[in-house]
Amino acid sequence: MLMRTDQFRELDRLAQQVFGTMSRPTVMPMDAWRQGENFVVEFDLPGVDPSSIDLDVERNVLTVKAERPGLEDEVETIATERPRGVFSRQLFLGDTLAVDRVQASYHDGVLRLSIPVAEEAKPRKIQIQSGSDREPTAISA
Repeated sequence: MLMRTDQFRELDRLAQQVFGTMSRPTVMPMDAWRQGENFVVEFDLPGVDPSSIDLDVERNVLTVKAERPGLEDEVETIATERPRGVFSRQLFLGDTLAVDRVQASYHDGVLRLSIPVAEEAKPRKIQIQSGSDREPTAISA
């Protein structure tokens, strides 16, 4: 039997595994938004033991690693659609966030990170002196 291979099919399959599809998103789907003075990120991690979650920040790169254990060897697998094993995801954070003050919580299979906006990035008033009277005038920056 002659089998024809399609390199683009293999590339499409690999892209679906890495980036996900609408019907089957990536291993660690996330939402992100700004709420007041915080940047909030939530990751869906159902079935993950909180003690297996590892968070690291290095040079404004936040790495989330988690593990969903595999099934026991004695079971007969009928269908496997939920990824198992160790998986990770990286976020590249801007300089406007205070990565040294990240807060994390895990509840009902959702990992929530709250990252404060850095003080240097918040709007502030700057006093300017006029040329002749040398009295400060407030101008918004």
